[in-house]
Amino acid sequence: MSSHREAPEISKDPVADNTDVYAFVSPDRRDTVTLIANFIPLQQPDGGPNFFEFGDDVLYEIHVSNAGDARADVTYQFRFHTEIRNKKTFLYNTGPIASITAKTWNRPQFYSVTRLSRGRDAKAKVLAQDLTVPPVNVGIRSTPNYAGTFTQAAVHDIGSGRRVFAGQRAEGFHVDLGSIFDLGALRPFQMAHLIPSATAVGVNGTQGLNVHSIAIQVPISDVARGGKTPHNVLDTGSVIGVWATASRRKSRIFDSRSGQTHGFGPYQQVSRLGNPLFNEVIVPMADKDRWNALEPHSDGSFAKYVTKPELAGLLPVLYPGVFPNLAKYSKPRADLQAILLTGIPTPVLKVFQNYTGPVLADMLRLNLAVPPATKPSELGILGGDFAGFPNGRRVIDDVVAIELRAIAGATIPLVDPTYKPDPASAGLNDGTSNTNSPYLPAFPYLGTPAGGYQTLPGTPAA
Repeated sequence: MSSHREAPEISKDPVADNTDVYAFVSPDRRDTVTLIANFIPLQQPDGGPNFFEFGDDVLYEIHVSNAGDARADVTYQFRFHTEIRNKKTFLYNTGPIASITAKTWNRPQFYSVTRLSRGRDAKAKVLAQDLTVPPVNVGIRSTPNYAGTFTQAAVHDIGSGRRVFAGQRAEGFHVDLGSIFDLGALRPFQMAHLIPSATAVGVNGTQGLNVHSIAIQVPISDVARGGKTPHNVLDTGSVIGVWATASRRKSRIFDSRSGQTHGFGPYQQVSRLGNPLFNEVIVPMADKDRWNALEPHSDGSFAKYVTKPELAGLLPVLYPGVFPNLAKYSKPRADLQAILLTGIPTPVLKVFQNYTGPVLADMLRLNLAVPPATKPSELGILGGDFAGFPNGRRVIDDVVAIELRAIAGATIPLVDPTYKPDPASAGLNDGTSNTNSPYLPAFPYLGTPAGGYQTLPGTPAA
């Protein structure tokens, strides 16, 4: 999974669990960049009466580094607060919710957006307050015509070319969870597995599930180095690093009189995410919680897991005879270090780079001078599309297939021309596609969340 249950401690705290991060030049407003951070993984849509919501006690942040040192130069903070309109009912809603401000919605949420900048003129500026979060998609009676009623109503223009959205969305990340975590099986290739079975179609383990998404669209100059829109794709000043975090107060006390928990003291980061699947499949179990608490500029100690990834060693074992060249390759994986920890320098691709400097740090790296693709490829750079992952990440990018192919050796020739990739590495995938609501062509891009009434729970297989 991208980062849905990636570490022991944060898996116990889903409200603060960061699942996916996206960063891309907006295809519908090309002078802006869109940053999206998703939280609260694996939401069953019919999980009432206490449906999923952002945490009032969690500080959600999206960070941008543009100075080449993997430290935040611009941070957007999001703080939420919840109200209960009718304290005498257990119901989430007391009738159809006809609008985002309907009084029949008993538990509305609101939020503020603050922009922090770094440097000699560092300051915090509140961009907006009391913005409305849409209700979750309860069902056809409670939230009729969900897409038409709530999606655009929850897109708030907060001035200076900035727009925000915070609310429930359809899960946009697809992966065959049941197969991959069953000893690394990939259904389209499982006939070649160490414990073989017949080839099968991939099963999207996140189908029908939702997440809570925080999306902000800002002018490119709002996050670029020097506050200017870059145009040269070979200039390292055109590149930003992006990651998101969730933090909680260091101390929490349960008040038995109110039945609520209150936080005290400074905030402590409990979750973060930059590149998809980094903590999930690269960082060992014993280090995952520590990784979540650190900032990206401290990632040098994790480089050994990138340059010699465990999964690259497992593939030849799990698929005997399929990856002989990968099995014999003993050099440090400089290709993965470039993709995940420094960005791709100019000499690698010659016509493109997203290098942020020598500081080893897990961040999504986006070259702001690369325009949106006219014919996007879900394989991103591997598909010849420089506007896609690992140059930032769009909601359409098939990051599972891209990273599987990279770990299997498809990207080694970029830094080591003597290496010949195993043929299987070029087509490796888990056989899934987005089988949730279709992506939207404009902000906030992620699809309409699945409805509770419409949900048909599956039958567990023996």
